[in-house]
Amino acid sequence: MADRPFRFRYAALATAFILTFPSPGYSIEPVFEVKARPVAEVLSPEALPIGFYTFEPDEYWAAPRDSYWLKFSNWVLRQERAQGPRVQSLGQWADRTLSGSDYDLPNNESYLRIGFATKSEYGDPAQFEPEARFRLDIPTTKQKLRLVIESESEEQIPLEERQRYRQLTESDRSDTEATGALRFLTEVGDAINFSNDVGVRLRIPADAFWRTTAKKRWQLDDMWVLNAQQRFYYFHQDGWGERTWIDTGRPVGNGWYFRSSSELEWVHRDREFVAAQIFSVRKRMNNRLIVNPRLGVLGESQPSWRTTSVFGDLTFRYRLHGNWLYAELIPALEFPREASFKDRASVIFRVEMFFSGIIEGDRL
Repeated sequence: MADRPFRFRYAALATAFILTFPSPGYSIEPVFEVKARPVAEVLSPEALPIGFYTFEPDEYWAAPRDSYWLKFSNWVLRQERAQGPRVQSLGQWADRTLSGSDYDLPNNESYLRIGFATKSEYGDPAQFEPEARFRLDIPTTKQKLRLVIESESEEQIPLEERQRYRQLTESDRSDTEATGALRFLTEVGDAINFSNDVGVRLRIPADAFWRTTAKKRWQLDDMWVLNAQQRFYYFHQDGWGERTWIDTGRPVGNGWYFRSSSELEWVHRDREFVAAQIFSVRKRMNNRLIVNPRLGVLGESQPSWRTTSVFGDLTFRYRLHGNWLYAELIPALEFPREASFKDRASVIFRVEMFFSGIIEGDRL
């Protein structure tokens, strides 16, 4: 019995040691069980960003009201879900067929862009006009070769019209023909993107053309970015031409981004140069609305260098649904030489839908 206190002291010491230094296989740290949040809770109006919804908090759980607009919007949603994959599948099918491969490249840029626009000017009532544009862009899997079919080509559109394209409705734009071309893509020197297009205007009689384009992007410093593009082209009926485009931009604070764009083009049929200088700023106000004010000056070289038009516009571009349904409101003011620089004011309202399997950016 004499060694009994000793055994008690030994047992107490061993217990203290085990509690202080647990074995590697066990731990006395608390164990937390992480449970996944229900989908209904994650997607509840209270959990999503404030810009996700366009209605007030007291309308979160209100039952939808049956209306013609609701029926129309539901029809539009069904069309995008049905037609978008079809447009993309067409490009992928053509890609596989031309290249002879069982796989297609993921950067297919085919799209169908349709909508309607109305324009109101001094003394003129608003009229709704349909609009449609498309591109079948087929990247083959061999030798960086593409087949590009477009509803219109930039070379067929006058410079002044290109710069003010969003201010115009379909009836104000030049009549153009669809084009089809084989495009060869290469890189020259320090990552200069270079392409050659050989194709025809899809009309009777066909008009063959060739164009070559080189473009490059430079990061000048921590703020300034410079983009440059040089293009030469030749159309069998219209002759040759060239375009030089330089664009610089940088953030200017509070979410605004400044851009200065300069363009010079030779118009062979008129034997003259035309030029454009555009200044603009752009800001994403929230995840739905983008604001883009611009100020532009257009000019020509014949009979001497002179200003042909001065304009300003303000684009409000609102994402109605997903990343494919947009609305635009564009008030504009123009001072053309042909009207002795008398002001012309207009307001454009446009709704556009994009049927495409690829989600682009802001599509401005």
